[in-house]
Amino acid sequence: MTTLDREETRATGGARPGAGGRPLPLKLAVPAALLAGLALLAALPPYGLWPLAPVGVALLAAAVHRRRLRAGAALGFLAGVALFAPLLEWTNLHTGYLPWLLLSLLQAAYLALLGAATAWVSPLADRHRAAWPLVTAVLWVGQEALRDRTPFGGFPWGRLAFSQDTSPLLRLAALGGAPLVTFAVALAGGILLALAWRDWRRPDGLWRPVAGLAAALAAVFAAGTAVPVGVRGGGDTVTVAIVQGNVPRLGLDFNAQRQAVLNNHVDATLKLAEQVAAGTQRHPDLVVWPENSSDIDPLRNPGAGERISQAADAIGAPILVGAVLLGPGDGQVRNAGLLWRPGSGPDLDQLYVKRHPVPFAEYVPLREIARMVSSEVDRIRSDFVPGSTPGVLDAGPATLGDVICFEVAYDGVVRDTVTGGAQLLVVQTNNATFDAAEARQQLAMVRLRAVEHGRAALMASTVGVSGFVTPGGRVDGATGFNTAAVVVRQMRLGDGRTPATTAGVWPEAALTALAVAALAGAAVLRRRREADPE
Repeated sequence: MTTLDREETRATGGARPGAGGRPLPLKLAVPAALLAGLALLAALPPYGLWPLAPVGVALLAAAVHRRRLRAGAALGFLAGVALFAPLLEWTNLHTGYLPWLLLSLLQAAYLALLGAATAWVSPLADRHRAAWPLVTAVLWVGQEALRDRTPFGGFPWGRLAFSQDTSPLLRLAALGGAPLVTFAVALAGGILLALAWRDWRRPDGLWRPVAGLAAALAAVFAAGTAVPVGVRGGGDTVTVAIVQGNVPRLGLDFNAQRQAVLNNHVDATLKLAEQVAAGTQRHPDLVVWPENSSDIDPLRNPGAGERISQAADAIGAPILVGAVLLGPGDGQVRNAGLLWRPGSGPDLDQLYVKRHPVPFAEYVPLREIARMVSSEVDRIRSDFVPGSTPGVLDAGPATLGDVICFEVAYDGVVRDTVTGGAQLLVVQTNNATFDAAEARQQLAMVRLRAVEHGRAALMASTVGVSGFVTPGGRVDGATGFNTAAVVVRQMRLGDGRTPATTAGVWPEAALTALAVAALAGAAVLRRRREADPE
């Protein structure tokens, strides 16, 4: 028995795990924490074993239950490293190990907070065993609410909700968005924990609580299947073409041949126009190019503008171009979605500038300090300036809700386009600096957003994975990775609102408030126990 084991045994009275006040021995808790992180990892794309997400939640909660805060934090951090280090491996493909390591450790720190919080509420879970799954679930929602916003606007990658793209629980997004899906996953994990955490050597009278918890677990998943999903309002259809032009080479220097990237997208669109003229392909009402399809500013470079106009005129449809625009100030650039119309060129009234640039990737906060950590920050010579308005673009055939790359992970950025009138969700992205795993993780987020807002959606990538998503979350026409492709589909437009769209941030706020209440309730029980140890 370790020193920490002895301390915790004395603090909890020496009772058996699952029967009294003692936590799991560290020789079991440490592997449980590691397995928790790995289970959460396997639940996410590209693995997609979504049933393992509740298992991961249960294992972490079991590992930290009745622990001291420092031990709970350490075990949570261990689970976080096991989850985030391999999950975010694509961040080290071209920038080296240090940025990947720092980001992974930062994200793991939030699971350390969760581990400490879960350990803190142990008296509450022991006193009100039926509330244990609920407490586990609201703590997960609170942890994600914090991680999604801090620091520098947060980094929501790896949320429990994003592991459920093929799960019945995905449908719950239509009621309360990603926070409600996370809540349901963690609630299922809490039920699994409550089922397992008991003295199985005394089977007398166990069947009733076990049956009740099993029924509750089944009810969680049944609730997901009962939620109706699909397009909200509307009913009109629009034919959309995704052009995935590919790049000369993957990596941070993918845009060293910016003209070649632009030419790839122009040439693919011209070929599509030939197929339309020959009657072998449907005429699109709208063409979508990905983020960074024109890293040459087409508003300032006549040659780039002429090439895009050539493509738009040939296809006879507006093109949503992912462009890097210079300005507004010296040394500043903007990551934009710009509508380019046949016959008239750029429509500057229909321009979306990315509202949430990625820190340390598209701009460098605290540059002088960051340079002390890694000289890689100097690869970012010009800081991207954020836009100020949601990406609601009137393309003519449809009103688009445009978000760019990682913005699809942020609840509010996507919702703002729908409340602004978007009939169709569009995600322009560039995965040329990452890999297929990152692209599939992003596509899972698109699936959730489609269900959340009752909107058909699409993801257009430079290199893949691109594809269309129905309002029910089904993927159609998904492309391969690191290849050129053009996909044309009819999409149904929507103009209504789901309960999740209407509610906005309030479900997350309510569940986070419950997490704070649970922490406060545990504090009261701890004070009472200290005042009356008997």
